[in-house]
Amino acid sequence: MTTSPHASDLTDHAVDVDRQVRIYITVFVALMALTIITVAISYLHLPVPMAIAVALLVATIKGTLVACYFMHLIAERKLIYLVLIVTVAMFIPLLLLPVFTQANGFGVHQ
Repeated sequence: MTTSPHASDLTDHAVDVDRQVRIYITVFVALMALTIITVAISYLHLPVPMAIAVALLVATIKGTLVACYFMHLIAERKLIYLVLIVTVAMFIPLLLLPVFTQANGFGVHQ
C-alpha cells in the first residue's frame, strides 16, 4: 500500500495545529490565573502604592502574554520589536507626566 506524499504534509499540519492549540490553552490558563491573582491582591489590603505597583506588574505580564501569543508578536521580525520599544518609550513619559506636574505644583489651583 502506498501513501501519497500529501499524507505526511497533512499529518505535519495536524501536529502543528495541535501544538498551537496547546500553546493558546496554556496562555489562556495563565491569563485566568493572573486574573485570579489580581483579584486576590485586592483582598490583601496592601498600601495603595504597593497594591497599584503589584497590579500594574500583573497587568504588564498579562498584556505581554496577549501581545506575544494572541497578536503573534513572538514570531515577528526585529522591526516589530523596534516599533514596540519606541511605543513603550513614548508611553512611559505620558504615564509619568501627571506625576511630575502634580509634584511641582503646575496646574494646581490654590
